[in-house]
Amino acid sequence: MSILSDITDTTPIALQRSTRNIARGVFRVINNFVAAIIAERERQANLAILRNLSDRELWDIGIARSQIGAGLAEAAKERALLQRSLAERSAIRR
Repeated sequence: MSILSDITDTTPIALQRSTRNIARGVFRVINNFVAAIIAERERQANLAILRNLSDRELWDIGIARSQIGAGLAEAAKERALLQRSLAERSAIRR
């Protein structure tokens, strides 16, 4: 009977761990979804701002009107990489 008692003693702990892991996964999915919505809204706002600038103002910041879309895409990639590295650092600290 000691084997049976060992199994029943560890089941709640295993269940707690799996529940915790599932909850973390659901939280990550929701967090990534919200982050994607925020990133898209930010991109739209930046696009509107840049489109309203004159050619001279765009030239002053170093881009041509034809480069607006590509510049925003590059900035989004850099931001995503930064966010991933920050998330990895915080995961390591846990």
